[in-house]
Amino acid sequence: MNHEHILAEWMVQYEAAKTRMTQGAGAGLAQPHQLMGKTGLQQMQALLDGHAPYPHIADTMDFTLVEVGEGRAVFQGTPQLKHYNPLGSVHGGWYATLLDSAVGCAVHTTMPVGKAYTTAELSVNIVRAASHKSGPLRAIGTVVHSGRQLATAEGRIVGADGKLYAHATTTCLVFDFPAK
Repeated sequence: MNHEHILAEWMVQYEAAKTRMTQGAGAGLAQPHQLMGKTGLQQMQALLDGHAPYPHIADTMDFTLVEVGEGRAVFQGTPQLKHYNPLGSVHGGWYATLLDSAVGCAVHTTMPVGKAYTTAELSVNIVRAASHKSGPLRAIGTVVHSGRQLATAEGRIVGADGKLYAHATTTCLVFDFPAK
């Protein structure tokens, strides 16, 4: 498949996801009743379908969740001038936030009912500069291991042309979801 065709598919998927989420619950914080009794994958699917609110960070950083599956989460974003550092390039925090979202949400999809997680470690390697001219980029997070106490995942930021921009690994602590 050529680059233009992939880019066109990405944009259709992005617009559909963004529309579902903004016309659904919108941005905000999920309430306990929206999460309780659901697996992590069900929670993430509810967010993607617009039945649960998406986090405000998605608006701040100009990216959105576009796909979830068991042990997998895909975000799409386009770096903007507002994401630049004083040296005139995309700030490393943009890459890190996009990758942390992808790998963390990939781990989230593996959580059984009553379990939650938090990032304990995130390692990011930026291998190619992105800019506001790069167009949309995708962060693809994939779980490597999900156990009772620890989960690990890896992620990659790629362009529609297949070029790698950054990659990351994470270690997450798994714990019982606090009962309220």
